Amino acid sequence: MLQRTTSETGTKVHARTGRTVRDLRRENRTAVLRRLYFDGPMSRLMLGPATGLSSGSVSNVVAELVADGLVEEAGSVDSAGGRPRTLVRITPASGFMIGVDIGETRVRIELFDLTLTELARTERPLAPSGPRTARYDVDLVVDHLREGIAEVLRLAEVPADRLIGVGVGVPGIVARTPEDGAVVHGQTVGWDAVPFERLLRAAVDLPETVPYWIDNGAKTLGQAEMWFGAGRGARSAVVVLFGSGVGACVVTDPMGPGRAIEWGHLTVRVRGRRCRCGAQGCLEAYAGAEALLERWREAGGVPPAGADEETALTAMLAAAYPAEPGTEPGSESGADPGTAPRTEPDATALAVLAETAEYLGAGFADLINLFQPERILVGGWAGLQLGTRFLETVSGYAKEYALTYPASRTGIGLGTLGPEAVTVGAALLPLVDFFAQGGRRPESKPTPPAPAWQSALQDRVST
Repeated sequence: MLQRTTSETGTKVHARTGRTVRDLRRENRTAVLRRLYFDGPMSRLMLGPATGLSSGSVSNVVAELVADGLVEEAGSVDSAGGRPRTLVRITPASGFMIGVDIGETRVRIELFDLTLTELARTERPLAPSGPRTARYDVDLVVDHLREGIAEVLRLAEVPADRLIGVGVGVPGIVARTPEDGAVVHGQTVGWDAVPFERLLRAAVDLPETVPYWIDNGAKTLGQAEMWFGAGRGARSAVVVLFGSGVGACVVTDPMGPGRAIEWGHLTVRVRGRRCRCGAQGCLEAYAGAEALLERWREAGGVPPAGADEETALTAMLAAAYPAEPGTEPGSESGADPGTAPRTEPDATALAVLAETAEYLGAGFADLINLFQPERILVGGWAGLQLGTRFLETVSGYAKEYALTYPASRTGIGLGTLGPEAVTVGAALLPLVDFFAQGGRRPESKPTPPAPAWQSALQDRVST
């Protein structure tokens, strides 16, 4: 291998690739950690072909990781005609991550070990009514995180310096600046260039070296479903976050982070209903849970007074799809359906839901035509509630409005990780970086590079 040595550091650098010996060691550690994470426990012999490393490299890397406490022995397996082979696995308590979901009705905070086993959780409710900007008051949300992070660490008795990072899923577009770190542009919740990372660092009592990874909630949902949920095995997917509003994450690399898109703000009707973003005719103005409930109310429906959106949507579904006699919660088991009064479906609720299904189907058709994904997966609290009722209808409209060929190659289904998927995906953000660094904690807080589009925009402005 051709090498040169830099005069400043004495580090050997590959003449063609520019990679140093340190880079190669980090990449080897990353390869072993990732393979053990997804397929472990494994023997050293199994790790060779699985990672593409030589047996000597595998032995050296595993020895390093064991010495660092990141990998531990996990029993043995018999070998053909030889001594049993020792298995190794990721050490669960060798690191911890916090995942945060800043949702529509609550802030959920969870603490995980390195294998994503939940150790503690807490939730802080947001106001169920009143102006949206008041519900998402930045100082209030920061206080929730300050209190919640301290609580989960205390409950699990985990020292703050054992954290490899805090991941946060937020509503809106996330940009990054050298001065403030992650800055959130959440137009629908009244966040105008909020320096969220700086505010968290000032308020939360964590060591300066603990990194914050703040990104769009749909993106964290997509990360979780692709790694552990309904996206596993797919080469490409669009993961839809359907809650009070709607968003999506486009994934073209199963192991990559995906790309958040503001799908809910595609125009589906020129000069249509006013969206909470201020524009007219957005998909979110028809298909988001908030808009769906408003349309039900306008048509004469009566949501429960003072209820939050999740409770109100449950009531709407119950009105549209009443349970069969004898199957309602609390009914006597074995009741005679023939003697029980039958509740008729609420025609108003059914009509609003039917219209919503068509708008969502048209929105899915846009995703199919634009990205031609292998799968479209629906998550979020509203998506999971509604999906079991009318996902088949939505899929029918999607295939009707989309081009025939890509539509025939796209499967549409529900996510499988439940309402905690955003929190799990948020916790994966620091884990992905930790593995990319070969399992080494940063000595100072990282500043993630700005997205390519942001760098290009800044270059244009500066010139």
